[in-house]
Amino acid sequence: MASTAVVERPAQMADGAVAPQPRALVSDVVIVGCGVAGLYSALNLPRGLRVTMICKEDLESCDSMLAQGGICVMRDPDDYDSWFDDTMRAGHGECRAQSVDTMIWSSRDVIRDLVRLGVDFDRTPEGGFDYTREGAHSRPRILHHADVTGKEITTKLLAQVRRLANVEIHEHVCMDDLLVENGFCVGIVAHDACGRRLELRARDVILATGGIGGLYERSTNFPCLTGDGCRVAAAHGVALDHMDYVQIHPTSLYTEKPGRAFLISESCRGEGAILLNAAGERFCDELQPRDVVSKAIYDQMEREGSRYVRLSFERVPEDVICGHFAHIWQRCLEEGYDIRREPIPVVPAQHYLMGGIHVGANSQTSLPHLYAAGETSCNGVHGANRLASNSLLESLVFSRLAARDIVRERHAA
Repeated sequence: MASTAVVERPAQMADGAVAPQPRALVSDVVIVGCGVAGLYSALNLPRGLRVTMICKEDLESCDSMLAQGGICVMRDPDDYDSWFDDTMRAGHGECRAQSVDTMIWSSRDVIRDLVRLGVDFDRTPEGGFDYTREGAHSRPRILHHADVTGKEITTKLLAQVRRLANVEIHEHVCMDDLLVENGFCVGIVAHDACGRRLELRARDVILATGGIGGLYERSTNFPCLTGDGCRVAAAHGVALDHMDYVQIHPTSLYTEKPGRAFLISESCRGEGAILLNAAGERFCDELQPRDVVSKAIYDQMEREGSRYVRLSFERVPEDVICGHFAHIWQRCLEEGYDIRREPIPVVPAQHYLMGGIHVGANSQTSLPHLYAAGETSCNGVHGANRLASNSLLESLVFSRLAARDIVRERHAA
């Protein structure tokens, strides 16, 4: 890979000795975060630009790796209206219509690009895409790779980024602050695993730092996701939107063990899994939006005085369990449950931030030369409640728009 320019800045101390100063890494674009938003933005930047990418932990510790259900796509032009309406309904009418329109019309091109980059979506015996359905969707429009779709997409994008000579990736580097000069973002301040302070200077910065799950006692997110992008942006007066719009996912596997909650994908319910109370009775429509189902579960738990409800796969064919939901099946086996034979205990958990750093149509923030994409941003697609499987697509669409706007602005300068 091409080396990023390193600038050392010695300074004189009072006794005449040279004081250690922060290393300044100079590139054209700094991308904070190596999930799908960060990786796809790097892939959409010109190869002539020097790009520095950092991630807070290792490359595996991003929520993009954890996405199970899949990624939406407009199956045909007739699907536009119903998908738009489904998104708006799930978002309680608070979605930004222009952003939803952009996401839907961009979906087929993004999926074609993912396939070109090596992403393997499940297919029917005839060779077409195997669409599935999740809660609040009026029809099947979700592509998947078994129940590890996020990992499939993220690893394939990462493999492509690793091949780029103009991109350097630094693991275990944590952003602490933005560098702002004369009203422009000119980079970030960070520290490495040894605690050394770094200045990463660039003409443009893309924040793709993920969500806030690490701030919650029970979350499906990695603990390292603590809203860093929103925090540093707010410290410089960058506009935020709807930070109270936090999504609770209805079904995580109940356990008394500490650590990240294991998600039981909504697509399980889309394929026929049902929620049962302590008496073994079905108590809600499992395909309602996530906030509605979560509330039904909480209400049922309160009535029973219980710590969880049960999810039964009795209506899901065994070949679907062992194929489409193989990862979930194996993980539940590790916890002592065979979903082919018995219901599993599930409980809601923090899952996603719909709010975040306010961005415009091209993912630009209110601070010039600072962009935000993925869960740390708020472009209005999700409104007050995210529709299932819109997140991966939204991250890809708007990270690509950020990359394109950076190129457009450079040419205009």
